[in-house]
Amino acid sequence: MSSVKTPAVDEPQSPALPPIYWRQAREPLACLIFLLPLLLIYELGVIWFGSGRDGVRNGADFWMRSWLQGAGVDSVIVLPLLVVGVLLGWHRAGQYPWRISRETLVGMFAESLLLAVCLLFVAQLQDMAFQCWFPSALSIRDARSGQRPLLSVAAAMGPRMIAFVGAGVYEEVMFRLTMLPACLSFFKTMRMPPRWAAGLSVFLTSLFFSVAHYVGPAGEPFSVFSFTFRVTAGCFFASVFMFRGFGITVGCHALYDILVGILTITAASAALS
Repeated sequence: MSSVKTPAVDEPQSPALPPIYWRQAREPLACLIFLLPLLLIYELGVIWFGSGRDGVRNGADFWMRSWLQGAGVDSVIVLPLLVVGVLLGWHRAGQYPWRISRETLVGMFAESLLLAVCLLFVAQLQDMAFQCWFPSALSIRDARSGQRPLLSVAAAMGPRMIAFVGAGVYEEVMFRLTMLPACLSFFKTMRMPPRWAAGLSVFLTSLFFSVAHYVGPAGEPFSVFSFTFRVTAGCFFASVFMFRGFGITVGCHALYDILVGILTITAASAALS
């Protein structure tokens, strides 16, 4: 009589399931909980420093509020509520579980910081390349920052930090959460191959992202270095969005801008010491 062999209890099962973090970090609810503190910091910071003060309201925030006003919606709370509503609606439509672990949120912050440092490294590489090949072009170090008194630079850091947080939230809402899927859907309806559609969508939205920094009365003076780097950064953020989700993209963007701000004031302090 033959016997049937039963597997041991501790025998590994196949195939192995991926860690829950890699799935949960991309879910809309995790993204919402992760970016809520940034959203509150920005909105309260704008109120604290004054919504009409230059350099506080982010450009993407200003444009989206202007579009809402043009549609007859004129309330400061509508845009953040719209962001919250879109993420909650996305989560419900996708039938994701309504449970997020604390470890996932901690991991999202760590991953955002790591990616921000990686982008900072990319910026330094481009800076060295421009100084080597295009010495007349503006580098990542703004020459005007060394001419400003340290106290002036430090006093401006509060509003600038708030603006950096707002850029992380609303620029990603505008260019990655809204424009990138729209472009991807458009190219798919044109029966473009998926890889070409994704690549072209990433490039075009990154190009718009860069151009937007020079448009309007609050736009920056154009420079080849800053323009090309912002296209590169846009492709970086778009890739993070597609592979790691919206929340980590927001965190990476905001932390990168904050790190650059800290390095700016540190460099100014060293130049004056």
